[in-house]
Amino acid sequence: MMHRRFWQAVLALVVSLGLSGCGYNDFQRLDEQVTASWAEVLNQYQRRADLIPNLVSTVKAEAAFEQETLTKVIEARARATSVQATPALVNDPEAFDKFQKAQGELTGALSRLMVVSEQYPHLKANQSFRELRVDLAGTENRIAVARNRYIKAVAEYNVLARSFPSNLTALALNYAVKPNFSVQNDAAISSAPAVTFDTKPASRP
Repeated sequence: MMHRRFWQAVLALVVSLGLSGCGYNDFQRLDEQVTASWAEVLNQYQRRADLIPNLVSTVKAEAAFEQETLTKVIEARARATSVQATPALVNDPEAFDKFQKAQGELTGALSRLMVVSEQYPHLKANQSFRELRVDLAGTENRIAVARNRYIKAVAEYNVLARSFPSNLTALALNYAVKPNFSVQNDAAISSAPAVTFDTKPASRP
């Protein structure tokens, strides 16, 4: 019995060292890191989506505002929120691509809304609108920070998944390469929404 326990302990040690040497522990750590980073990305995108109804209601008060621009924001938000944003998205390249495209469209629609709003002095002078612009800009900054953390986390994970001999562990334990934000999507995010903050309310004509 003692002899058997000894060899069981030896086997357990060998397996433990083997898993550690082939990157198993690193996969566990980096996978958790990616999951946490992705959760924060989703949190910030949801924060943005939650701001839009109030933004739309405030803009609607400006009777002469371009309805087409407002409609595009509403439709883009509907498409972005229709994508089921779950933790599993990081393991589904097709769903991930659909998600980032929808968010990119919403970013573009919001950017256009902010540009057009500059043509409406009454709207620019509206305190609620001014506060919403500040909140939106702050949220876009949070999105950028969260995305950058996710990008770095996925890059580190993917290097491990592609490198030898840890790639053998990835193959054996189904640690697939994870999708990341594309260059095109990064360009859209970095250019929006273009907003300016006046220190004084715009004067009425």
